[in-house]
Amino acid sequence: MRIGILSQWFDPEPGPASLPGVLARGLVDRGHDVQVVTGFPNYPTGLLDSRYRMSRRLDERIGVVDVRRVALYPSHDGSVAGRLANYASFGASAVASGIGAFRGMDAIWVYASPITVSWPLWATRLTMGIPTVAHALDLWPDTLAVSGFDHGGLGARPTRALLSGWSRLMYRTSTTVAYISPGVGDVLAARGVPADRLAYVPLWADEQIYRPGGPDLRARLGIPADAVVLLYAGTLGTAQGLESLVDAAAAVRDAKFVCLIAGSGSAAGALVDRVRRSDGGHIRFLGRLPQIRMTELMATADICYIGLRRHPLSEITMPSKTQAVLAAGRAVLAAALGDVARVVRDSRAGWAVDPDDAAAIADRIRYACTLGRSGLAALGRNGRDYYDRNFSIRHGVQRIEDLLADAAARSPRPGRPRARRSRTSPIVGR
Repeated sequence: MRIGILSQWFDPEPGPASLPGVLARGLVDRGHDVQVVTGFPNYPTGLLDSRYRMSRRLDERIGVVDVRRVALYPSHDGSVAGRLANYASFGASAVASGIGAFRGMDAIWVYASPITVSWPLWATRLTMGIPTVAHALDLWPDTLAVSGFDHGGLGARPTRALLSGWSRLMYRTSTTVAYISPGVGDVLAARGVPADRLAYVPLWADEQIYRPGGPDLRARLGIPADAVVLLYAGTLGTAQGLESLVDAAAAVRDAKFVCLIAGSGSAAGALVDRVRRSDGGHIRFLGRLPQIRMTELMATADICYIGLRRHPLSEITMPSKTQAVLAAGRAVLAAALGDVARVVRDSRAGWAVDPDDAAAIADRIRYACTLGRSGLAALGRNGRDYYDRNFSIRHGVQRIEDLLADAAARSPRPGRPRARRSRTSPIVGR
């Protein structure tokens, strides 16, 4: 098949932005031709990657994947205006300068966030009739509230209504809508997406980076070999509710316990101040590390922290960090409810606690210290086994390939032969 990938984010951007690249390489490995349309890399700093110069359009080849980049406004700070300019500029540029690269594709996979990606999705459907699989990685407008961008006010209600209708139209015009957690599937069904067009496809991790073993950073960071290390690595924002982690870690006085916090975000300064006030000398901020150091950073940890502050959307959110931690074979402490908590319990990789209960978080940390590094390693192995069975790249690429093949087979276009159907039927529902 000739497959298109439409995503505002792509390599060399790190973290969740790297997952479309993992999919692209997996599809090429399975014999497909893949064409990507994306923006110029600026995530997560909001600064244009120094290896690039902004232009209207750039065609390049990254490894085995053909990539077309289109201009956008680089931004990833707390500014509403900046973020809107970032999203809208990509959507408009992809329509004007990007989607021509999709001509002749059999089907397109769409990273269906931000909502402005609907513009090139609609333009492609209207002008070329290419079927699309929209992967709902965020729910709009819900994600604005949990991210701190929805501050209420007189215009909040009509804005939410506009975005809700916009999202429904995007899903209605997609051939198939994939979702990443059971709770998201329930919400999409309640919002009118037909059950026969919904497919459960959880995300995967970059297994070249997130894998068990490898050298660690303990010697470089001055951490003793027998210390129990808890790691949070990711965005330091409002949605993660990391105040509970700081308070809990500060309350644990085990001499062998170290808490590492790696990343950047709008809440970083407030968290550093909170640690200073708590006298948490065993809590260390590492800043944002490059993606190539993540294997070593994960190997440094004995247990990894996932935080989602209490919010209705948090119960159905499945942050990509979940799969990354399980793939790395690390034990998990999740201060989260709903689908994330269910994965942690089902995997037997660790514990899930109330995100607002710092005392319960501290209690689990103390218990983790009693298990020691060997006990936590056993939990990590449980997590990796669960990842291999449920979230691996092999499973994810197979599911996406099946959905794309089925969409192409059900949506033949004049003048083109009917695409072969997938080897197995799409995974619909749960």
